[in-house]
Amino acid sequence: MFPLGSVLFPFVPIQLRIFEPRYLTLVGRLLDEDEPEFGVVLIERGSEAGGGDQRASVGTMARLVSAAAGADDLFIVGLGTRRFTVERWVDEDPYPRAELSILPDLEWSEKLAPLRAQAEAAVRRLIVRAAGPQSDDDIELSDDPVAAVWQLAAIAPLGDYDSYTLLRSTTLGGLLRQLIDLVLEAEELWSAE
Repeated sequence: MFPLGSVLFPFVPIQLRIFEPRYLTLVGRLLDEDEPEFGVVLIERGSEAGGGDQRASVGTMARLVSAAAGADDLFIVGLGTRRFTVERWVDEDPYPRAELSILPDLEWSEKLAPLRAQAEAAVRRLIVRAAGPQSDDDIELSDDPVAAVWQLAAIAPLGDYDSYTLLRSTTLGGLLRQLIDLVLEAEELWSAE
């Protein structure tokens, strides 16, 4: 398990620089596996380094895609796959570990297409407001509608706790509605500044 200061969504890549001995050990063990996966959870309070943090109960599994060695560290890339709930944390020697329950995948319905279009327009509008007119030119979403919704959640310029709220969604419609609401709230904050 990697407790981090950010949220990982399904269908979204994550890049990590690994330098702590416990996580170097974890990646070493992952490299020995046929289908290496690790879990990512948000640190709600505390620090990424050294432990002693308070961790969120919902996270995302990531499939290890690549690993490259640096002078004193490793650079890894993972791809978010399935969401999970942490049932309980177990002994953290030699690295953080937990017992998990996999959450069901969210299901697409064509009835959600107008809501998805509304969410995409709102996210792109906020990205342009936050980063400038050319900022959404290179944004391409997956042709898979479920993957595209998770990607929208990932690129929306929202805080970690808002992202965590989205990660905990139980339906794709609920995720889209919450995403729209959070983006509209963020737009209001931008307008007030």
